[in-house]
Amino acid sequence: MADTALTVPLRSPLSRVADRLAAATRTSGGAIRLAEVPFLAQIDVRLDVKGAAADAVGLALGLQLPLEPGTVVRAGELTVLWLGPDEWLVTGPTGSERDLERRIRQAAGDEPVSVTDVSAQRTTLLVTGPRARDLLAHGCALDLHPRAFGSGRCARTTLGRTQVVLVARDEPRAGFWVLVRSSFADYLADWLLDAATEYV
Repeated sequence: MADTALTVPLRSPLSRVADRLAAATRTSGGAIRLAEVPFLAQIDVRLDVKGAAADAVGLALGLQLPLEPGTVVRAGELTVLWLGPDEWLVTGPTGSERDLERRIRQAAGDEPVSVTDVSAQRTTLLVTGPRARDLLAHGCALDLHPRAFGSGRCARTTLGRTQVVLVARDEPRAGFWVLVRSSFADYLADWLLDAATEYV
């Protein structure tokens, strides 16, 4: 039987602009840092928050699913984003998609649950540095002041006319994740690079 395993190396949606992102980071003098965080595992989970599956899935992942709108819970290498009253996005290290999907399905048992691997749907841009909020505010209608959108917050929004999931990360000086559909990643990277010229 023929070997059908993929042998083509993975190529991230923003591989063509990696050098430009790095150059913008260097020339900003530390004001901003732009980089892609490629190939994050991303699992979309939908379930009844009042059902037994919610607690079981949380236990299987080693955390409690966030219940407050627009919040983020992190445990080790896993981050869970609240996307709606019955929807979460579980992110994890590259290559952990199948394991995460299996753990969630097993934990849910016979409870109704939707578990979808959406890892290939989006890539992630990292935007950090002292001027990161200012840069994002150029094209985002959200109030990004730390009192309104502080660490541990997330939102579906638009940035530079592109739909994204914006995450204010909770590690010190970790900045933001911008999760963007792969088909719009080039456009958004170009937009960020253009907006970043103010800090060069």
